[in-house]
Amino acid sequence: MTSLGAVFRPQLPPERLREVVRTADAAGLEELWLWEDCFLESGIATAAAALAWSERLRVGVGLLPVPLRNVALTSMEAATLHRLFPGRVALGVGHGVQAWMGQVGARVESPLTLLREHLTAMRALLAGERVTVDGRYVKLDGVALDWPPAPAPSVLAGATGPRSLRLTGEAADGTILDAAVPPDGVRKARGLIDEGRTAAGRTGRHEIVVYLHTATGPGAEGRLGAELERSGGASTPGLGVAGDAGTVAKAVQRLVEAGAHTVVLQPTADEPDPEGFVRFVAEEVRPLVPRLP
Repeated sequence: MTSLGAVFRPQLPPERLREVVRTADAAGLEELWLWEDCFLESGIATAAAALAWSERLRVGVGLLPVPLRNVALTSMEAATLHRLFPGRVALGVGHGVQAWMGQVGARVESPLTLLREHLTAMRALLAGERVTVDGRYVKLDGVALDWPPAPAPSVLAGATGPRSLRLTGEAADGTILDAAVPPDGVRKARGLIDEGRTAAGRTGRHEIVVYLHTATGPGAEGRLGAELERSGGASTPGLGVAGDAGTVAKAVQRLVEAGAHTVVLQPTADEPDPEGFVRFVAEEVRPLVPRLP
């Protein structure tokens, strides 16, 4: 099934989150995604608040940077959220922005090794296992969660480069692709993820979550163009969409056809009406996007 979501961008102050969540829940939005971006807002704190303020909204965090986090803490927080709000949580982990990791003294020599070790340990802990590991970065001595969720929840991972994408196929339950990836990039990413899955003998569903730069309403083209300039994506064909619900739905469908299971519409940083944006996604775009089997 194709799921459709929207981003609450951390460029908005945290106190704006409550009204956006309530609007999204009332409008029937399926998913609201949050970011743990330095040095804006915490992913876990905002996710817990959003889940508590809503009745049915699925809340995703994409993503939690693993250099900032001990895997036992990440797993405890994940387990707590999944038990408090079963079926409504989606958490992703990833390398984080390396410049930011350097600013806080958390940058590691091998981000790929750290992510692999974190994913392996986190999935085992959330599955209720007692974990002892002496890795390059992750070190646990007989650690087990007292309150693991059941069933074990999926752990997603963000990735961009080929090696990281293969790793998500090998060691994660799903992959988050950022808004810099056009439909052709989703197809290529899917191939690399599948290589990792094959190498690890993984079977079953592997969710692909893709963000989509989106602008609508007055000045949409200009706002999208400025956003792509700031993010370095202005020269990438097929990146982002500006226009009415029909135009946006067609862009969503292109990502679905390329392999996305969940498309998350990402407003511009200067979106003038965040509440109106989530209503637009839920009430105008969602009815135009087929719910594929």
